[in-house]
Amino acid sequence: MQLHFQVYPEASSLQDAKDHPPLVIIPGLFGSTTNWRSVARKLATHRTVIVIDQRNHGRSPKASSQSFEDMVCDLEQFAGQHGIQQMIPMGHSLGGKVAMLFALMHSRLVQKLIVVDIAPVRYAHSHAPFLEQLARLDLAELGSRAEADRALMQVIPDTATRLFLLQSLSGKPGSYVWRLNLPVLHQFMPQLVDFPLRLVENSQNELDALFVNGENSDYVLQEHIPLILRLFPNAQFTTVADAGHWLHAEQPDSLVTLVEEFLNE
Repeated sequence: MQLHFQVYPEASSLQDAKDHPPLVIIPGLFGSTTNWRSVARKLATHRTVIVIDQRNHGRSPKASSQSFEDMVCDLEQFAGQHGIQQMIPMGHSLGGKVAMLFALMHSRLVQKLIVVDIAPVRYAHSHAPFLEQLARLDLAELGSRAEADRALMQVIPDTATRLFLLQSLSGKPGSYVWRLNLPVLHQFMPQLVDFPLRLVENSQNELDALFVNGENSDYVLQEHIPLILRLFPNAQFTTVADAGHWLHAEQPDSLVTLVEEFLNE
């Protein structure tokens, strides 16, 4: 699979990434290169930063599967396709799960690891209702993005969440399309809220790893720490104040500072 990606600084090329481990940002569920543009630009001051679209997201190809094995394989293939000998994966939410698995399954390709507001556990919530509501929109009759926003308001009352989801709506009246592969994401949602520990049950990676969580988020709890340390004994933990799960949007400068400090250690 040829994943879509964006390189920062914009004037640079992937040639720099072949010589020095790039920071590879892996967005979470429903996320894309667009959502990470601001943070990527700030982090690209001293290094090459690559933001990818995962399969069935953004401008990457649509596929019939969204398994963790597939997403890890996509990242391995991406490194091979572009001659990247080592990288620093930085994953948020679902992207963080992929980053952890990648570091455990392909340790030779990873120099450091950054995981943003996620733990290697199964979560009780599901985003399937969001997908169902997006699928119910009649795109052929949709007159504008504002109309789509109004249609979703009753079922998705949080404005920030609606606007985030609508970033994946592309086109113009009469030809709107979802860049998200809604049926496949819905089908694989029970797997995506889980973590396939069976794939790495006896694995461990002693690389330097940074786990960042939002102060107001409940995605990383104290009860998750022992498992994280079993998989990544050299993990360190830090918290972004006044931020929830979407800390890269709520407190981007704080996140950039923490990541920079970790990378410069």
